[in-house]
Amino acid sequence: MTRYIHALLGALVVSCAVMAQPPTDEEMIRKIYDEALYRGEAYENLRYLTKSIGARLSGSPQAAAAVEWGKQVMESYGFDTVYLQPVMVPHWVRGEVEQARIVSSQLGTVEVDIIGLGNSIGTVAGGVTAQLVEVTTFDELREMNPADVEGKIVFFNRPFDDGLISQGAAYGGAVGQRGGGPVEAAKMGAIGCVVRSMTSNRDDVPHTGGTRYQLNVPQIPAIAISTLDADLLSDLLKKEPDVKLFMETSGKFMEDKLSYNVIGELWGSENPDNIILVGGHLDSWDVGEGAHDDGAGTVHTIETLRLLKTLDYQPKNTIRGVLFMNEENGLRGGRKYADVAAEADQKHLVALESDSGGFVPRGFTMDSDDEKVAKFMSWAPLFRPYMADRFEPGGGGADIGPLKNQGVPLIGFRPDGQRYFDYHHTHEDTFEKVDDRELHMGAAAIASLLYLIDQHGL
Repeated sequence: MTRYIHALLGALVVSCAVMAQPPTDEEMIRKIYDEALYRGEAYENLRYLTKSIGARLSGSPQAAAAVEWGKQVMESYGFDTVYLQPVMVPHWVRGEVEQARIVSSQLGTVEVDIIGLGNSIGTVAGGVTAQLVEVTTFDELREMNPADVEGKIVFFNRPFDDGLISQGAAYGGAVGQRGGGPVEAAKMGAIGCVVRSMTSNRDDVPHTGGTRYQLNVPQIPAIAISTLDADLLSDLLKKEPDVKLFMETSGKFMEDKLSYNVIGELWGSENPDNIILVGGHLDSWDVGEGAHDDGAGTVHTIETLRLLKTLDYQPKNTIRGVLFMNEENGLRGGRKYADVAAEADQKHLVALESDSGGFVPRGFTMDSDDEKVAKFMSWAPLFRPYMADRFEPGGGGADIGPLKNQGVPLIGFRPDGQRYFDYHHTHEDTFEKVDDRELHMGAAAIASLLYLIDQHGL
């Protein structure tokens, strides 16, 4: 009898020991995906952010409302710490007038689909009308005689390279004309700038986005034109070089405003001073609803922390979610965060950003030394069952970019990007364009990677 009791007790001890074993990496990742796919809350959070608050350009009342919303949602999930990090942000307003039309052509007067570039000044009241000079590169413009550009509107018509499989690479090859085009045109004496929209689609949807001015270079108004109208304008100029364009806009800067990065944390149990950062940007352009850019990254960030907390995962290191402000037209939130981190001598093990939309996840890219990248890439097989195993060297994200100078490894979340630039910076970037399941799979992929980093380090 005694031997029987001893055997039974021994079996119970073994059973309890087995039950107490922590899950394997494969098991934990499966738990994260199950929680996200069966009970995910990112999609409903995105619905509120986009439908009840809407577009959230820095300095706007909607951006301020989004800050309060982000703080309240994080607090409602019971994160260990939730706080606001003050940052002064630019306050640019589009104004009410935006129009353009082709004039003095064989087609008569033709209205075209345009949108003012972010940070651009407006035209004089009543607009401007001038002949056009079409170019595809800055070098082409610089090689021209300034007398042939002075008093005209420069039309930058460099399309996406449709042969590139990565739409991000195509965007990178074309976006320079938007950011620097007005300055280069003004240096040659132009009075206005028109830029082909940043998309491979041929449609009538114009894409906004930020442009930059330089000290000691005249500021000229700048607009983006839809790809279909860009093609129309280019075809007309080949037949009629004297075609003119009328454009009228009313954008302007107001005084800077106080805003905030929103920060939530799950404290580390072993190394609370070591930080694993995940973030997206809370602001958006003032058109559409900012759903993919970057409502998706915002709710990915919140959902990542919620998933881990809901599963009773106690991180070894502090996992910090940051909703950055002012990525779109200033990057002041990201710079402010990096400055505060440097001043406080904070130790970031890694920083990950989601700013490529809410599409189905394909993997991640990492910017760090070879040893850390190799460790990161060794985890790819764990994501193969979830079709998110493209782990490659590459960039992180704009908001976390300033941390690179502090030696922080940077990771970029990479969903399927083939449709991202259909909606990017347009009226079309709305909640309806985001798929529930794809969004939650993205949050699960991010949470799973952060779990691996927390458990095994880089």
